[in-house]
Amino acid sequence: MPAAADCARQGHRPKDRTESRTMSRKTFKYRLYPHRQQRQRLQATLDGCRELYNAALQERRDGYQTERAKLNYYSQANQLSEIKAIRPDVASIHSQVLQDVLRRVDKTFQSFFLRVKRHQTPGFPRFQGKHRYDSFTYPQAGFRLADKLQLSKVGNVKIKRHRELKGEVKTLTIKRENGNWYACFSCVVAPEPLPALDNSIGIDVGLETFATLSDGGQIPNPRWYQTAQAKLRRAQRKVARRTDQRSNRRRKAVTLLAQIHRDIFNHRNDFQHKASHDIIRRFQTIFVEELNIKGLSRGILAKSVQDASWGSFLNKLAYKAEHAGRQLVQVDPRGTSQRCICGAANPKKPSDREHVCRECGLVTTRDRAAALEIQRLGLSLQAQTKPEVRVCVA
Repeated sequence: MPAAADCARQGHRPKDRTESRTMSRKTFKYRLYPHRQQRQRLQATLDGCRELYNAALQERRDGYQTERAKLNYYSQANQLSEIKAIRPDVASIHSQVLQDVLRRVDKTFQSFFLRVKRHQTPGFPRFQGKHRYDSFTYPQAGFRLADKLQLSKVGNVKIKRHRELKGEVKTLTIKRENGNWYACFSCVVAPEPLPALDNSIGIDVGLETFATLSDGGQIPNPRWYQTAQAKLRRAQRKVARRTDQRSNRRRKAVTLLAQIHRDIFNHRNDFQHKASHDIIRRFQTIFVEELNIKGLSRGILAKSVQDASWGSFLNKLAYKAEHAGRQLVQVDPRGTSQRCICGAANPKKPSDREHVCRECGLVTTRDRAAALEIQRLGLSLQAQTKPEVRVCVA
């Protein structure tokens, strides 16, 4: 994605992220509480879908290797009626769920051929093991939500609706995570604009503090992974000691380790949702850096960068801004920490945490000076794209 400043400089007509679409997709995730028989049916459905996925993948590989035949979704979907006639376990799965499995296989191969065409690392589609295939989807029908979630071929499952379901439901995905089951409704929702404000903010993300705002505010870095490292070490040692891959004790140890990782993810996710919501509520225009997260994750501070998860935070800001009628502007990050807002060069070493400008006399912290420079660059971009304020996206 080109930087916003580059778009204006190169004469591109930038696009407005908040005006590009009137409707957007949003996923609502709820916890399910199936009883024992329903858990068995859900697991049987998952196993049947995984077997069909692997069989469809094998058929495509064999067909191409022996006859150079390129099978597609339709040629494989036409075989479903014959398979269901001789396989009662497959017949017990809703027909659209089975069709969605074949669509997954088709999308996987389409992505593979696209990567080959772009001369990227192809990554040939691989078979799915028992612990890798963890969801199945009702694309259009086969479910109904009332007091309980009615699933075709499964029954009425207890669901915890902790928030209101909004929009038009397009698909329902049933997902297994660490032995728990969840319902993920993908809905088309209309924007819910917040009252317009006449202000803006620059945000500089970092490691010492998670984010520093140009108004002087700071969001502390909770370091969820670092805090849980002692628990993780103990859980990992327990897994390492139990070498029998088939034992229940090892399975329980692996489940415990996975649950700790899931707790870290949930804490981080909740923190970022609350922080991004607060920023969207308080400011009309948000200026951020266009960071190369993948490149930053390879350096000496890779673990800390991944723990902060800036990419996830910026993605949350982006879709919340679109939904609320706010504007998110990405600016070129080069030199934002080495300049003052007056335009004078202000070189700093990584250990320098203070910003002192001899030209204009500004004295502040390094991170806030960077946030002010990010805001200045964003406002400069807005001045170049008047009368319509637009945000450059890919």
